[in-house]
Order: sequence, then C-alpha cells, then structure tokens
Amino acid sequence: MERDGNVEASAPPELGQVLRRLRKEEFPWTAETTYLNNASIGPLPERTRRVLDAFTARRAAPHLLSHQELGAVTSDARAAAARLINADAEEIALVTNTSFGLNAAAGALPIERGETVLVSDKEFPANVYPWLLLRERGVDVEIAPVSAEGWPSEGYLLERLKDPRIRVLAISFVQFSNGYRADLDLLGAACRENGTYLVVDAIQGLGQLPLDVKRTPVDMLAAGGQKWLLSPWGSGILYVRRELIQELRPVLAGWLSYEGVDDFSHLTDYDTTLRKDARRFELSTPPFQEMAAMTESINLLMELGVDRIADYLVQVRRPLLEAAERGEFEIMSPTGCGHDSSIVCVRTEHVAESYHALKQAGVVGALREGSIRLSPHCYNTVEELERVVDILRGG
Repeated sequence: MERDGNVEASAPPELGQVLRRLRKEEFPWTAETTYLNNASIGPLPERTRRVLDAFTARRAAPHLLSHQELGAVTSDARAAAARLINADAEEIALVTNTSFGLNAAAGALPIERGETVLVSDKEFPANVYPWLLLRERGVDVEIAPVSAEGWPSEGYLLERLKDPRIRVLAISFVQFSNGYRADLDLLGAACRENGTYLVVDAIQGLGQLPLDVKRTPVDMLAAGGQKWLLSPWGSGILYVRRELIQELRPVLAGWLSYEGVDDFSHLTDYDTTLRKDARRFELSTPPFQEMAAMTESINLLMELGVDRIADYLVQVRRPLLEAAERGEFEIMSPTGCGHDSSIVCVRTEHVAESYHALKQAGVVGALREGSIRLSPHCYNTVEELERVVDILRGG
C-alpha cells in the first residue's frame, strides 16, 4: 500500500499533514524511538511541556500568580474535560488520579447493606479495591466471570443486571490488559432500566476513543490524565451526571467544596452548604500546573478530533492484525465487533525473548498478563508497526 511520508496516503490529506507536523513539532524524539506504551504512560507534547515550564517559573515567585488567575486555570481545565466527553463543566470535578475518582464514587453512591456492586473480573485494581472496601459496610461485591479470552462477559453482566439488588456496575471503558472496549451504550441502557448506577474507569479509553456522555448513559466516570490524554501525573477528571450531583455527599471534605469560600477575606464565616456542582467532590489545593498542562493536551486532542484519532489508529495497528492473520503470532485482544481499541496484545512463541528484541530495537511496549502490550497513539505511524512486525518475526 502506498504511503505518504509517515502517514498512510489513504488518510484524509488534511489529517495527514497535521499528523506529520504534530510528530515533528510536538514529539520530536519519535525520530529515534518507537513509543508504543500509551497504556502505561503517555508522553507530553512539547506545547504541554512549555506550559508546565512557564507555570513552574512563575510559581517560583508566587506573587506573580493571582487568585483570579489560579481560579481560571481550574475553570479552563473543567471546561476542556467537559468538551472531551460532551458534558457540562458543572459535571466535572478535577482529581489527581483515577483512584481518587473511583473512591469518591464508591463512598458517595447510596449503596445499602445487602445490595450488590457488580465488578467484572480482571479489572485493573483501581476499579476493584474501592468497591471491596464496601464489604465492611455489609455491601455485597460480586466479581463477575470473564470469557474464555479473559474479556468481560457482557452477556453475563446483562443477565445479572436484571437483579434489582445490583446497585452499581463498575467497569472499565477499555481493559488495561487486553484492550477490550466495553459496550457502554448497551450496559448503560440496561443499568438505567434496572435502576443501577454505571461507574466507568475511563483512563484507558479517553483520548484514543470518543465518548459522549449525553448519548451514553454513564452516571460517574473517572480518568487520570497521564495516559491517552498526554497529560502529567497528578491530573485527572471525575464526571458526575448532573441529576446525581446534589443527591450525593462526598466522603472527604475539601474546603473549596463549600459555598461562601470564594471570598478569601471571610473564610471563617463557615457555610456547610456544599456546592451545587461537581466541585463538591474536589479536594484542595489542586495541582494547578498539572491542570493547566492537562488543558493544553486536551485542547490538542480536540483540535485533531478524537473520532479522527480513533479512525487513524485503526490504520496504524493494521500491520499487527495482518501478521496475525498470516499466523505469525497471536492477537489476544478483540479485533472487531466494536470491542477493539488501540491496545493490542501480541503473543509470540517466546514472549519474553520477543519483548526484549523489541526493546533492543528501540521499541517501547509492555509485558502484561503473558502478552506484549502495544498501545500506539496519534503520533505513531503505520511504518513503525510494520517494523514491529519485522522484529517479531525475527526480520
């Protein structure tokens, strides 16, 4: 197939030009390293690094940062996150990681003794341990069996969601170890029908796949920014559906979570009225520089268009699928039927040796659950994945 530079000729010309420029200007180190490990840590675009550096320089002299400017930083971050998932800014709380968001959900949702939280097996631990803690309150936590491939069994989950005692379904948008993309539309509809809350660990999906919470019935969603959002550690979001916000009380009290604290000259006029928006779930003081950087990275992704990124990544990972079809190795991830993602897990005859061969050739991936996990993003190319195939076959 013909290629145009680093991007397939079949890609829309305008997108191809943008991605070539993006690769050169925002990720210049890709000329020497093939980085396929976004499911672990996403790199920072150069523009995001510049935001961090400039903010840190001003932080060294804190009189250069006004309360109004710091407030604008967090407002802009909430607005950027809202645009990413088509939410309202009032439905976004800024959090430092996925775990904080999921713990906020587990602590705030009205789950009574004898009711059940349903969690698929093989989930990343961040989406398991917060729910297991609820057993101390008499809440049942059911670990649902997975399919023979190790993927969530949506058929089983749908059947269990007919049980009125199932109060919460907690599931990842994309599974960390195999790239399985959950059908959130299907599961969300079943949850609504049963009166069940749908809580989503979205860290492995946001940034590589589009998600519209106005169309997909999600109740709460948490995602750190350090992977596919190309943002720093310490940045992340918690989405809370508008209708739920005022029903839920946070288990931790942040002093900026209450009304009346915007006037810093009267902070001891305590008002125990929680804010009416998702800020009631935030803890203070936020890492302003990380949130400013996350805004910059989300804006970059939105400029490209997450839907276009998703389409492009289908082309980028195609060499892996074609090689598997030729019998050169196995793909342990879904490859179709709407459950695929840009996490592709490869299993060769000698996995450890293949992984080290890639590493020696300057290809960065990860070993997960007996497979080589490869997770390309928008700055990767078809040529890079063709080279990976050559290395895996010993060429």
